[in-house]
Amino acid sequence: MRPGELIASDRPAQPTDLAAAWATLALVMDPEVPVVSVVDLGIVRDLDWQAGHLHVVVTPTYSGCPATEVIESDIREALEQAGFRKPHLERKLTPAWSTDWITDDGRERLRAYGIAPPVGVTSKRSLLGESPAVVCPQCESAHTEVLSEFGSTACKALYRCRDCLEPFDYFKCI
Repeated sequence: MRPGELIASDRPAQPTDLAAAWATLALVMDPEVPVVSVVDLGIVRDLDWQAGHLHVVVTPTYSGCPATEVIESDIREALEQAGFRKPHLERKLTPAWSTDWITDDGRERLRAYGIAPPVGVTSKRSLLGESPAVVCPQCESAHTEVLSEFGSTACKALYRCRDCLEPFDYFKCI
């Protein structure tokens, strides 16, 4: 041992439990929809250990998402506060994120927040002019209509319920 070197017992402990890392990330909320976590959205794709550091694979909801850097910063900060030193984040754009990756709990949180969750699974049916049967998150009526393919963010469309007359966002199935 050389002067100034730390012995193993002097080194600060670093959590090595991936379950603890997943639990930490389940508390990191999306900045645009603060009721759904980055885990529920499915944008945290993988966690593992590489060269002694937690390696986190993140896929943004789309490559131009303006919240990507904020989300990555929030992920890094949460992990560091939980004791994971210098986590390495990798932004992976392929395969592209899909609404199929949103968990059932995430879909329910979207609905409870007033955003209709994506209907079904991603497919090319929308290219053929088929519209999804979107249910109103307020009154649960299926009697809804699209007002605009563009909602409050690029991943949402604006709908209105014909029964309760409330407008609402629909998280597009992409």
